[in-house]
Amino acid sequence: MEDLMNALPETDVLLELAITYGGKLLLALLTLIVGLWLIGKLTKSLNKLFKARDFEQTLQTFLSSLVGLTLKALLLISVISMVGVQMTSFIAILGAAGLAVGMALSGTMQNFAGGVMLLIFKPIKVGDYIEAQGHAGTVKEIQIFNTILNTPDKKTIIIPNGGLSTGSMINYSTEPVRRLDWTFRISYNDSIDKAREIIMEILNAEERIHQDPAPFVGLVNLGDNSVDLVTRVWVDAANYWPLFFEINEKVKKAFDAKGISIPFPQRDVHIHQAK
Repeated sequence: MEDLMNALPETDVLLELAITYGGKLLLALLTLIVGLWLIGKLTKSLNKLFKARDFEQTLQTFLSSLVGLTLKALLLISVISMVGVQMTSFIAILGAAGLAVGMALSGTMQNFAGGVMLLIFKPIKVGDYIEAQGHAGTVKEIQIFNTILNTPDKKTIIIPNGGLSTGSMINYSTEPVRRLDWTFRISYNDSIDKAREIIMEILNAEERIHQDPAPFVGLVNLGDNSVDLVTRVWVDAANYWPLFFEINEKVKKAFDAKGISIPFPQRDVHIHQAK
């Protein structure tokens, strides 16, 4: 009997704790379950929205994870506060730690922000040939922090997204049609009309060259050693480099066959003998 009497105060304390915190614990648990369910629904809706907007797969995964983790962290803080735990000091410490980490990783965060901007606004996409940050190559992959380029000679270039998103960039793959230019040099002794006729004959025989706008050949410069004829045509982007090399070769062979000379730099030296 004495043991039972001694145990009663402890039972009262437990009962009082259950009355005081039981409701809060139950409400917190219910909030946690409902919150996790809502977060799951929201992330699924975001994924559907990203797919409908044709977002990059890398960006879809990253943003979904980021939103989910952020909301879960906020939910956890809210649930702990509902139980009665004071979160002011904890949040202050967490904020100070986040500030320190953010300052240490400022360059990385800039690259992260640049990657998000590239993936959202899509100034470039995988397969584009670009020139940026002093490098040129075909875009192989757009990551959150870096963009990977492949050069024509099979080198891999890794460019941080921070500079790529804020600097100047040339995208050669945006337009399906490009203008192709050459400058052919002939001697001052050769006929301009004859050289133009030879070039136009070659251009008109090539089916891959567009006739609208029509090919153009004009005198662009009277140089020290040559008369320079500029040639401009419009071609499909895929035919740019094949035609560049082929037309160069055809014009050289046609000039040789029809007596048009391609001059090289030369200088006349006059020697005066002192008396």
